[in-house]
Amino acid sequence: MYTLRSACLNDLDDLYELSQLVLFINLPPDREIIKSKIESSIKSFTHPSKYLWENYYLFVLEDIKAGKIIGCSMIHAQHGTEDEPHYYFAVSQENKFSKSLNTGFIHGTLKLGLDTNGPTEIGGLVLDPDYRKNEQRLGKQLSYVRFLYMGMNKKRFKEDIHSELMPPFDNEGHAPLWEAIGRRFLNMEYHDADILSRSNKEFILSLFPADTIYLTLLPIEARNAIGKVGEATAPVKKMLESIGFKYTNEVDPFDGGPHYRAKSKDIKPIKEMFECEILIRDSIIKSDKISILASLPTKDGGFRAAYISGNLNRGTNHRFIIEPEEAKTLGLKEDFKTFATYL
Repeated sequence: MYTLRSACLNDLDDLYELSQLVLFINLPPDREIIKSKIESSIKSFTHPSKYLWENYYLFVLEDIKAGKIIGCSMIHAQHGTEDEPHYYFAVSQENKFSKSLNTGFIHGTLKLGLDTNGPTEIGGLVLDPDYRKNEQRLGKQLSYVRFLYMGMNKKRFKEDIHSELMPPFDNEGHAPLWEAIGRRFLNMEYHDADILSRSNKEFILSLFPADTIYLTLLPIEARNAIGKVGEATAPVKKMLESIGFKYTNEVDPFDGGPHYRAKSKDIKPIKEMFECEILIRDSIIKSDKISILASLPTKDGGFRAAYISGNLNRGTNHRFIIEPEEAKTLGLKEDFKTFATYL
């Protein structure tokens, strides 16, 4: 059995261990940074700031039997402000034609843009490699729990939900677009610039080219990476597209990874969210069992959810019946009302 919940300080050791298994900028192998993220998340869940950009939500996935954290995912309530804009390259094209030569060309272009009133951003999804391809679809649980929480707390988030996907990297781990543009204008390593941009974005506007960049001037490797995703990210792209996200024709200015976006109301797990009463009963019809992702009761102002199995009785008031054994595993002792969605 697995549960999803808001992170707490007791998760620090497990999250630090998880950070050693993957190379991910949102979960760096730094105990102090991870601790700061947990503390910020606790504050956001219990006493969210009226300034949305100050709110970061960190969810963890716990293997109850093993007693350890095996994954995490995050929400930033607003990515892009006056002080720290959301930067991107707008991907477009420009038509050129010469009457005298009777010849024309269509050039792909990039143009630096920024947003000072940015969207809510989802990201930071990390799953222990040993738990991938689990029949419980743990990666999907980590992704969907964010939508369940946003659907239950719409006023805490923006209407537009944004996601930035990782592009393909070369055999040496380099981002082709960074090697073609970023390194030439910043004289920094990709990962150093990415880390710096988390706390300081001034250098992007000051040093990046402000005029149109023609893709025909870039190496073929860089052109082919723009708006594309790496092999490991392809399932994430497919999942986002299946629930309502669309490519915005914008990419990350550092690595060219595509930006995807959707209106909150149009995201499938939020659209399909429903209120129901969870009933603990012995009368489960095995042949009619289904599973739902449901929020569970908490007492500390945090958040908790689980992918539970049982019988759903639809009607004016939805009722979902689970067995006592599953309820006991989840620490549930009595019936309760909650919100749920399908996975």
